[in-house]
Amino acid sequence: VTLVESGGGLVQPGGSLRLSCKTSGITFDDYAVAWFRQAPGKEREGIANINDRDGTRGYADSVKGRFTISNDATKNIVYLQMNRLTPEDTAVYYCAADLTLVATLSQYEYDYWGQGTRVTVSS
Repeated sequence: VTLVESGGGLVQPGGSLRLSCKTSGITFDDYAVAWFRQAPGKEREGIANINDRDGTRGYADSVKGRFTISNDATKNIVYLQMNRLTPEDTAVYYCAADLTLVATLSQYEYDYWGQGTRVTVSS
């Protein structure tokens, strides 16, 4: 199993970015995929998950209404569309996968991780 994130970069407050997580070795029918982020000096935070097994999407309160998680099974990619970004969204963003029936936003539930992509929101 490999997960490779891309799409990070520098964006101004109020702007948007779309992150991609290219997966291999998993199928979305069996694996939940989540996005996490870790800001300097802070714990890793689960922000969004997607689980095609039960058709659910979950979001942390900190991103609800601004971020959208989706996937493209034909490309084996999970996306995170991030809108109305603020400096508080600055972090390294990771995707992770878990063979599960019920997805959570707990990092301890996820077995496979990407290397991360950095997002900086600054003017």
